[in-house]
Amino acid sequence: MEIYESLSPLALAFLGDAIHTAYVREFVLKEEQNLKITNYHEKAKKFCNAKWQKEVLEKILPNLTNEESDIVRRARNSKSKHKAKNFDEEEYKKATAFEALIGYLYLSKQNERLEEMLKISVS
Repeated sequence: MEIYESLSPLALAFLGDAIHTAYVREFVLKEEQNLKITNYHEKAKKFCNAKWQKEVLEKILPNLTNEESDIVRRARNSKSKHKAKNFDEEEYKKATAFEALIGYLYLSKQNERLEEMLKISVS
């Protein structure tokens, strides 16, 4: 059994959040160099929030495989004790689903597909 098969969707989202954030930060650093750290943070915030991640998920949904769709569905339907501070519940659940997909792709070593999804998330 692969590790991603034994993890909950929320655990996949936990990892996916970190991977997505690291990707976004690298993207921002490469895009513009020699900015103040506050400016980097402001640029990264555009992509690392529930509203944006929900929009990305809605954009990619029609192109997901059956297995990816299943991960997304399970993550979106997961019960979390954590509540989003500045976003409604639907946005938060869809953002969690996007993060779970990223975590799943990373752990299942689908690097080409992961890169594809991450590029879409900063476009």
